[in-house]
Amino acid sequence: MNVGRRDNDAGLFGPESVSWRLHAEPILWLAGLRALLLQMLLPRALAGVLQNSNFRDDPWGRLLRTARFYGEVVYGPTARAEAAGDRIRKIHSRMTGVDPATGEHFRVDDPDLLRWVYVTATESFCSTAQRAGLGLPAADIDRYYDEQRVVARLVGLDPDTVPASATAMRDYYAGMRPLLAAGADARATARFLALPRFPWGLGYTPVRPMWIGVAAYGFSLLPPWARRLYGLPGLPTTDLTATLTARTLRSMVRALPTKVLEGPLYRAARERASRGPDTGRPVGHPEYRRQGDDAEHQHRRHGSGHRRTSSI
Repeated sequence: MNVGRRDNDAGLFGPESVSWRLHAEPILWLAGLRALLLQMLLPRALAGVLQNSNFRDDPWGRLLRTARFYGEVVYGPTARAEAAGDRIRKIHSRMTGVDPATGEHFRVDDPDLLRWVYVTATESFCSTAQRAGLGLPAADIDRYYDEQRVVARLVGLDPDTVPASATAMRDYYAGMRPLLAAGADARATARFLALPRFPWGLGYTPVRPMWIGVAAYGFSLLPPWARRLYGLPGLPTTDLTATLTARTLRSMVRALPTKVLEGPLYRAARERASRGPDTGRPVGHPEYRRQGDDAEHQHRRHGSGHRRTSSI
């Protein structure tokens, strides 16, 4: 079956959404590492990963599968996005774990676990993009969190049970913090992430020392309270350095040619959106406006949209 073939289907979000704009940021690939470091702080969430996947044998495959899921959901046609959600729900429904502290069995698709994974990913996307200089106003940040409740539904959550604003995000983290800890498994996994296995012999190239720097930077992007759980400084100077580095990296990546970095899912989404929903009149890029952006700037921003999420 050719999933999501409608010629003018802009998907679950569309070019007017904050989600299209935010997920077009080239720096966003760092958000995945930040989210994973946060997710590991909930012992059951980490146990669910370690007990049900080949994460240590294939960390890059897991990263690419996660990137593909978000690419299909944010930029894919509606049917393809729904199919991605159906696929991930079926996978999770077959998985169980054992709590390392209590010995209690649990389901990986337990709503509390799914919610933690969803929130850390969603908030990491927004936080990383903002620190890199995206500059969303507060209203658009809230709108992004509200839009992303579609993703919550796709992974099997009730959309009404996830944070839909920046304030709700802060409240959620505050409520979860007593449950978080960087135990032996979390610290061991963090060390592994700093020096994972590299495919195709890349571990014997300059990629290895470069990745160590990337991993260290991933820790610096964490909230101060999360860094402290890992035994790292939670100083304001770390936050400032991380923000300046993110903005520098964003500028460097955005300078690359769009045709080199743009991925197929984003290009296809932009083409479908340009046909218009019913009349064939273009409603997508570059005619839709964003606050503070001219059309050419918007083209370069969205041209990076699947530099990381759909290039696979």
